[in-house]
Amino acid sequence: MTPESVMAFGQHAMYVAMLVSGPLLLTALAVGLLVGVIQAATQINEMTLSFIPKLLAMALVALVAGPWMLRLLVQFTRQLIEGLPGAIR
Repeated sequence: MTPESVMAFGQHAMYVAMLVSGPLLLTALAVGLLVGVIQAATQINEMTLSFIPKLLAMALVALVAGPWMLRLLVQFTRQLIEGLPGAIR
């Protein structure tokens, strides 16, 4: 296994991790920002108020994007396992 192949594998793993975590993190960011704006406008400074909307929105996104995320992870794992014989040489 050459250093270039190790770097390519690491780069691909980081890319897949970014794709899988992106929808959930962006949802949490958007909902947190929206709740923060509402809290600032109404002057309600309750820290736990943003938790439930974030949780519900992330659960909804996980239900919608979950099959795509799982398919992406399975595809990456399959490529990794199929590439093992070539890495041993």
